[in-house]
Amino acid sequence: MLRPRKKYNVYELQKLKGKRCLTHIHVKSPDEAAAAEEAGIDLMSCSFDSPEAQMRFPRIVQAAPSSFISCATPHGMASAEEAIRVAFEAMELGASSVYCSSSPRIIEAMADEGIPVVGHLGLVPRHVTWTGYRAIGKKPREAKQLFDRMKELENAGAYAAELEVVPHKLASYLSANTKMILMSLGAGSGCDTQFLFSCDILGDYDEQIPRHAKAYRDFSAERKRLQAERIAAFSEYIADVNDGNFPTDANTVGMADEDFDQFVKEVEE
Repeated sequence: MLRPRKKYNVYELQKLKGKRCLTHIHVKSPDEAAAAEEAGIDLMSCSFDSPEAQMRFPRIVQAAPSSFISCATPHGMASAEEAIRVAFEAMELGASSVYCSSSPRIIEAMADEGIPVVGHLGLVPRHVTWTGYRAIGKKPREAKQLFDRMKELENAGAYAAELEVVPHKLASYLSANTKMILMSLGAGSGCDTQFLFSCDILGDYDEQIPRHAKAYRDFSAERKRLQAERIAAFSEYIADVNDGNFPTDANTVGMADEDFDQFVKEVEE
C-alpha cells in the first residue's frame, strides 16, 4: 500500500535551512492534526512516549496524511537498542522522524541505523532539578557549553534539534553555525522553525501561558462553557423525568390498539 506523498522530507528540510522559518506545532489529537494540515502548518510533532500516545498516533497520521510528523520518544530510554526499537516502531506507523532527548551516544546509535533524529538543546523540563526553570545560555560559560552540546549532537548524526528557552541572539548564532535544523521553542526568530504546542496556541489549559508562547484562542473558557452546558442539560433531563415530561409520545414507539389487544388475548388464554 502506497503512503501519501509528504509535504516535506528531511532532505528537503535541509535544503530550506537559512531560507525561511517554518511553522511547527506539537499536536495532541487527530482533530488538531487535521486542523494543522488544513491550515497549512509546515511541520508537526506529537508524543509517542506512552501506550496511550502510541495507540493514538496512527489516527494522527491518518488525520494529516501529507504532513511531516516527528514523534517524541519516551524520556529515559535505558539503551540504544531500546531507542532504536521504539524509533522503528514509530516510523513503521508513519512517523517522518523521531525526537529524542537522550545522550549523543544513543542518538548516534539511532542515526547509524538511518533513523532521522531530532535532539534537544537548552531547557529540558524533565531535567530542571539541575537547571531550574530558566533561560539557558545567558552567561558566556553556559553559552559555550550549549554550543559544544550542539556540536556533539551534530557529530552524532542528529539532523535537527529543538532549542528551548535560549536567548534570541545566542539562538541565532547557533543556528547559523550548524548544519542541523534548529527548532525554536522560546528561542526567538533566528532559527529554522518556530515551534509551539497546540495547547499554547489554543489557550487550552488553566495555568498562565508561558512567556515564550502566544494564545490565539481561549479553549479553556470554551471547555468551561461546554461543561456548564453539560451540567445544565443533564439537570433539565432529570427534571423532565421527575415531572413526567420525558418521554413524550414523540419519544416512544406506538402500537395499534387491536394488535395490543390481540397480544393480551393470546397471553392470557
